[in-house]
Amino acid sequence: MTTTNKPLNASSTSANDALIDQLRACQNPEEILKFEKWFNSNIESEKLYKRICKLLKNRSISRALASKWLLILLEDRENTINKLSVKEY
Repeated sequence: MTTTNKPLNASSTSANDALIDQLRACQNPEEILKFEKWFNSNIESEKLYKRICKLLKNRSISRALASKWLLILLEDRENTINKLSVKEY
């Protein structure tokens, strides 16, 4: 019986592993936000939150870890929007 396996893209796997290691190295929300800013300005393929979602979908990271990172990113977006919103008088 012959089976075919989807070939692994080593560079993609190692890039994902490096990304996961970098995010895990962040000790606080400020470091994650600093890394996000760097990632989004230097990696042209996609935004950090999309990459985290793909890692979650591919089961490369746990739901708890993904939710921790995404919550930090979403709360930062929410705070930024709240600061920019015009207050009605």
